[in-house]
Amino acid sequence: MVDINCARESYSILYDGWHFSKMTDSSSSPSSAFINIITNIFTVVKAVLRIGFVILNNIYCIPTYVIWMMLLSPVKLFQPGIYWRIEGLFFHWLLAMVSMWSWSAGYDIIEHGDDLQPIINDRTLVIANHQSTGDVPMLMAVFNSKPNVLPNLMWIMDRIFKFTNFGIVSLLHRDFFISSGRKRREESLKQLELHLDNSYIPLERKWIVLFPEGGFLCKRRETSQKYAKKNNLPILENVTLPRVGAMRTIFDKLGPVLNNDPSENQLNARSNVGLNKPEIRWVLDITVAYPQGKPIDLPTIITGSRPPCETVLFYRLFPSSVVPKDPDLLSKWLYDRWAEKETLLDNFYKYGSFVGSSDSSREGSKIQQDPLRYLVLHLFFITSSYIHYHMFSYVLSCIW
Repeated sequence: MVDINCARESYSILYDGWHFSKMTDSSSSPSSAFINIITNIFTVVKAVLRIGFVILNNIYCIPTYVIWMMLLSPVKLFQPGIYWRIEGLFFHWLLAMVSMWSWSAGYDIIEHGDDLQPIINDRTLVIANHQSTGDVPMLMAVFNSKPNVLPNLMWIMDRIFKFTNFGIVSLLHRDFFISSGRKRREESLKQLELHLDNSYIPLERKWIVLFPEGGFLCKRRETSQKYAKKNNLPILENVTLPRVGAMRTIFDKLGPVLNNDPSENQLNARSNVGLNKPEIRWVLDITVAYPQGKPIDLPTIITGSRPPCETVLFYRLFPSSVVPKDPDLLSKWLYDRWAEKETLLDNFYKYGSFVGSSDSSREGSKIQQDPLRYLVLHLFFITSSYIHYHMFSYVLSCIW
C-alpha cells in the first residue's frame, strides 16, 4: 500500500515534482555541478513559461466563451435547442484546452477495463475515486477523446469551485455545485433534485460525473478510517469511504422504475414515467491510479514539473438495474465498489497491474489527442478574442 499525505502532495511541486538533482560527494565534480545547475534552470524556466501560457490561455478562452454565450442569448429565448447545442460545442472546445495542459506535459492516460463506446450516447452516472486536484483535468482529457461526451455532460462539484476562474463556465453550462458539511447536506441534496428536474432532464444531458468520496484522499483518509472502525466497515488506505447521498438522490429521480406488478396498468404507468423522466441506464465506475501512488495535482500539470508518466484508469460498467433502490442496500453496493477499488489499487501499486500479477494479460489503450485540433481551437479562441475586443472598443467609442 502507498501512504500519501497532504503534506507530501502539497510540496510535491518542490520535491517530487521538480526533481532537482541532489548534490552528493559522488557528483560534486565541476562538470556534474554545472549539469545540475543547467537542469534546474531549465526546469524553472519551463515551469515559468508554462504558467504564463496557462494564464494567457485562460484569458483568451474563458471570456471568449462567456461573451459568445451572451451574444447568443437571444437564440436561447426563441430556439433553446440550437443555443444549447452551440453551448455544448463551445464547452467541449474549452475543456479541450484544459486537456491540452496535461497532454503537453507528457502526462499520458492509459485505459483498462470495459469498452465505453457502446454507452457514449446513453444516460450514465460516472463515479470515480478522488485523490487530488488533478483528477478533473485527467477526466477532461479522457472525455475530450470521446465524441459527444463533453457537450452533454454534467459535473457535480464542490461549491467552492463556483468561485474559481472556471466557475462562470460551469454556471452557464448548468453544472451543479454541491455543499459539503452535515448542516447543509440535506438542503444541498434537495437542490440537486431540483437541478435534475430543471437542467439535466430538459437539456437532455447524458453523463453525470460524481466523486462520492466528497474530498481528496489525503484530507479524508483519517476521518474515513475512524468512521469505518466505529461502524465495522473496511479500513481503506488507497481510497476513502464514499458518501451515498448524491447517488441516492440521482437514482431516486432517474433510476430505473422497478416493475414488480405484472398488470397492464403497471406497465402503462412505467411507460409514462419513462417518457417523462428519462432513466440512467449505466453506472460507469472509474478507478484512477497514479504512478507510484503519487497523485498528479493541478500545479504539477500547469508547470509540467514532474517527469512524463502514465496515469491508468480502470473502467467497470454496471447496468443501472443492478443498483439497489433501498438506501441501506445502495450504501452496501457503493461500499463494495470502493472495497474493490482498494484491492485494484493495492495490486496496481504492488505489481503494476490491476489483476494482481506482474504479467498483465491485457494491454491497455493510450488516450490519443489531436495536435492539429488543438491548434485550430487556439486560433478560434484567439481570433474570437480579437473580434470581441474590437467590437467592444467600437461600442465604447460610440458611447464616449
